[in-house]
Amino acid sequence: MPSETRAGIDTHWIEVGEGPRPALLLHCSLASARSLRPVMERLDDPSVAISLPGHGQSADWHGSGDYVARATDVAETFCDGPCDIVGHSLGAVVALSLMVRRPDLVRRVVLIEPVLFAAAAGDEAHDEYRQDHAAIMEAIAKGEREAATRAFTGIWGASQSWDTLPQPMRKAMTDRIHLVAATAPALDEDANGLLGPGRLEAVTAPTLLIRGGRSHPVIPAIFDTLSRRLPDVRDAVVPGAGHMAPITHPKEVASLVQAHLRAA
Repeated sequence: MPSETRAGIDTHWIEVGEGPRPALLLHCSLASARSLRPVMERLDDPSVAISLPGHGQSADWHGSGDYVARATDVAETFCDGPCDIVGHSLGAVVALSLMVRRPDLVRRVVLIEPVLFAAAAGDEAHDEYRQDHAAIMEAIAKGEREAATRAFTGIWGASQSWDTLPQPMRKAMTDRIHLVAATAPALDEDANGLLGPGRLEAVTAPTLLIRGGRSHPVIPAIFDTLSRRLPDVRDAVVPGAGHMAPITHPKEVASLVQAHLRAA
């Protein structure tokens, strides 16, 4: 796994295939670049997936600045010209941040289950999300890391019982659960102003939104906002999938990604 200091953060990544300007893939919270390998291996074109700050073998996150802004700084260094971006969950919000910040570096985009919760504000589904997350944030604040992680994966995991997950996986996620709180300003409050007047409307990259058919209700509400405001956007649903569609349904997700990226 290659590694290098990018935007001041020791960053690890994986590569699948060879060729100029590979697609850049960005993973979800508590995971790593490896979580996207099943999708990468099904794409015809080369791809690179980075482990976001504090994830995988990338450097720990010590709270310097806004998390999503710093992750976007890192992602930007992997674009030496217009490239295709595929983001899942937290990674999809980082991708959206890059789209808004540097539209010149983004050719085509796939956002899988983007968790920009602020985009659903005012919808009943947003109220449901806040109720669901209250126990998670309270447990994090109390330092009850395993309880917080168990609750978080119960909502956003791959529908597998916490007790049946391998111990190393449980430990890795528990060790990183504080990152859920670190991302809250950007995801819950739109700290980076992605939803500001005219910002999404200025994005020119053709965008595909993908969600699972069993997604949390807040995801369709987020889709509604993004679909109204992005100029060139369409959406797709993976039947039977939940939030972790790239892991549970990699074949279906890769097919949608491939078709969108090849449509250029």
